[in-house]
Amino acid sequence: MTDHPDTDAPGGMGAFERWLSLWVALAIALGVGLGNVIPGLFQTLAGLEVASVNLPVAILIWAMVYPMMVGVDFGALSHVGDRPKGLIITLLVNWLIKPFTMAALGVLFFQHVFAGLIPPDDAQAYLAGLILLGAAPCTAMVFVWSQLTRGDATYTLVQVSVNDVIMVFAFAPIVAFLLGVTDISVPWETLLLSVLLYIVIPLAAGILTRRHLMADGGDAAVEAFRDRVKPLTILGLLVTVVLLFGFQGQVILETPLVIVLIAVPLLLQSYGIFFVAYALARAWKVPFNVAAPCALIGTSNFFELAVAVAISLFGLGSGAALATVVGVLVEVPVMLSLVAFANRTRHWFPG
Repeated sequence: MTDHPDTDAPGGMGAFERWLSLWVALAIALGVGLGNVIPGLFQTLAGLEVASVNLPVAILIWAMVYPMMVGVDFGALSHVGDRPKGLIITLLVNWLIKPFTMAALGVLFFQHVFAGLIPPDDAQAYLAGLILLGAAPCTAMVFVWSQLTRGDATYTLVQVSVNDVIMVFAFAPIVAFLLGVTDISVPWETLLLSVLLYIVIPLAAGILTRRHLMADGGDAAVEAFRDRVKPLTILGLLVTVVLLFGFQGQVILETPLVIVLIAVPLLLQSYGIFFVAYALARAWKVPFNVAAPCALIGTSNFFELAVAVAISLFGLGSGAALATVVGVLVEVPVMLSLVAFANRTRHWFPG
């Protein structure tokens, strides 16, 4: 998700992060309202496409993703062997469990439990959105969750760096496989283009920018740069939500229950994945300052990537794009509840 924690809030969490769900809810309301009042504007924006990439949304996504990549220090990979147990759990959960349980829950609810409540085509679209979320582990907001649990900062940086490297190579194949298993058509060219645009290019730009900043002023220069661009990140997120829900405005007013239905498997996935990783860490006697962030990274999602790919693959007004944004709405309250649970159960772990 978004950024390193602000320093102006208790526990290192800035006002934006603490109230993210409120800002997203307000952006949703604004988008739904505008989508019904001035639908022509949104149709015009939808037409600004090149090679299945919507240009306004691409700019907004880059505004969100690029600052995150500047904050990731791949020099931390030299410490990859310092906390092997936590990293093994993180990789196991993020890449061998989480994408598949999300797909399974999506199939269970949208093809069976909710089958009578949602048209089949819409159900497939929501399922696709959930698959995209499940295949994208958190990139940067985990720094916030780690700090709130007093997690090991070096380990947190290592796990984020390793996950980003893996995501470059694993995201597209996993998504394509799971979409294929659920009988959703996969345009491979568009999927690979999305990975290039929203992972590889921002990652390369972030690495180059970080090197330049470190040469000029070290870590202080990196943090100062990220503080300067943070308003763009926040604006990019909220405007993206407004756009997505502007396209979905009429559908949502006609079927408001759909938001709740999408949230159900997301909630089950979030809590389930956390407790799987947390239980593994406890059984393996991982120290708490590693166990907490290793469980939290799999629970949180890199929703910016999921949103961008959903739009590229299925369109701005698609149910897949809607599902990815609902993930943002439910994530912060869920994560804060899990942070509180982790802090209360600190005594379960050594160290």
